[in-house]
Amino acid sequence: MRRPFVGGNWKMNTDQAGAAELTRSVVEGIAGDGCEVAIFPPFPYLLTVGSILRERSSTLMLGAQDAYHQGNGAFTGEVSLDMLKDCGVSAVLIGHSERRHVIGETDDLIALKTRAIIEAEMHAVLCIGETLEQREAGETDAVNERQLKAALSEINAEQTNHLTVAYEPVWAIGTGKTATPADAQDAHAKVRAVLVGLFGDDAAASIRIQYGGSVKPANAAELFAQPDIDGGLIGGASLKAADFAAIVKATG
Repeated sequence: MRRPFVGGNWKMNTDQAGAAELTRSVVEGIAGDGCEVAIFPPFPYLLTVGSILRERSSTLMLGAQDAYHQGNGAFTGEVSLDMLKDCGVSAVLIGHSERRHVIGETDDLIALKTRAIIEAEMHAVLCIGETLEQREAGETDAVNERQLKAALSEINAEQTNHLTVAYEPVWAIGTGKTATPADAQDAHAKVRAVLVGLFGDDAAASIRIQYGGSVKPANAAELFAQPDIDGGLIGGASLKAADFAAIVKATG
């Protein structure tokens, strides 16, 4: 059985005081170990958030929203995996739609980052998903397959215990629109079929696939009840501790 996994992606939000308050509220609101939980604050607040997680003896994973694939060196403005480890980070997002479509990251760069994170024995949360134009053109499955194969081309089955896939239909992020549970399940099942082709039945069956796209307390339970949806990557709702806790609870 795959243990559910919920991540809270704070994106470019909060200030130091707000990040600290939100972390404390999230820790207080989440109980039990049925679901694995990670929070992904902005880079400047990693030490603050990590300190609170240690202080509260929390089992929440500290995550980073991005990383660079090279080691420490002359890469102005980038953050290395060694630096993130030094801050207590154990999970890293790669390929988020905003990195792909706003910042302009390519499949090749995302593949380099994915490999580096996994080889560093950190947990890689690989984001994939289609835009509205691609969805309307019937390209959802082709886009997901291309992005998966590009990012995971140099990963072997033994390394997939460091991998989670997050399917995030771009048209549903921050728009209030959500794929129906049936549509989301269909996309997840097809993603898992691609993973079978890459890594075999056993490894593919163990890889968690999160859904990301306007998940809220009101729709979380129905989404998470689908057989191939193993939790969620939560954006806006993760900035409200009560909503985030309710979404985590919905995995049970």
